Amino acid sequence: MHNHSHSAPQDNIGPRFLGGIVLNLIFVAVEFGYGVKINSLSLLADAWHNLGDVAGLIISLFAIKMAAKQPTQVYTYGFSKATILASLANCILLFIAISSMGHEAYTRFFHPEPTSGSIVSWVAGIGVIINTATAMLFMSNNELNSRAAYLHMAADAGVSLAVLLGGLLISYTGIDIIDPILGMLVCVVILVGTLNLFRQSLRLSLDGVPEGIDIKLVENRILSIPGVTAVDHLHIWALSTTRNAMTAHLMLDPALSAEQQESIKERVRLEIEQEHVHHCILETSLVE
Repeated sequence: MHNHSHSAPQDNIGPRFLGGIVLNLIFVAVEFGYGVKINSLSLLADAWHNLGDVAGLIISLFAIKMAAKQPTQVYTYGFSKATILASLANCILLFIAISSMGHEAYTRFFHPEPTSGSIVSWVAGIGVIINTATAMLFMSNNELNSRAAYLHMAADAGVSLAVLLGGLLISYTGIDIIDPILGMLVCVVILVGTLNLFRQSLRLSLDGVPEGIDIKLVENRILSIPGVTAVDHLHIWALSTTRNAMTAHLMLDPALSAEQQESIKERVRLEIEQEHVHHCILETSLVE
């Protein structure tokens, strides 16, 4: 998944996040209730994990609203970078959930407790359906924030499926240690899936060149334009998860007229649009 400006329309993301939040809050309440009722640590751990992802969805929805706000005299670039920070926060929340589940699984590995396998399976089964349905809401959108939400919900569906299988196996075999073993495996799967998203989010939050953009290729495109002799101070960074910006200092042939200089700047903007950069600030100097 790359940070390209051509993304799905953002207008329908808000209702998707709201739908995901409501669906999952209802399920979290049910799962907590049954977890306490039958003293099931796997259900309680899964409920905490789901609650963490609901918090992630709320943060993401807030970020989308912030990105739509107009720039001010203080925040001259606007607030769209909140989408990057929200994606990073989502990753951190998921890491916390993984560590919590991992600790729970480790503890239960040495001290397994009996639970009602059938109730665990039924509740987890509902979780699989709800989390899968929520993940489907975000699956078609490649914007980083929606991608984060999709990974969260897909991970939740995987966790609920593992809990469901654990409940069934415990019901049929009576071996309580099956549950923490499955929990540990799920933690590893989620960790692998989250690391790449975390790396991308961190890269964009530190104003790194967005993934999918080759800065050397951009420089060569600019240098190939007749009249451009050199390029200095070339910087490309993300304004949000869907918009990229660039600044550059162009050294131009001294024989060029003012109109030709402007024509070159316009040509540069057209060239770099093909590299998914749509906000461009150019400075020029004539060099002997």
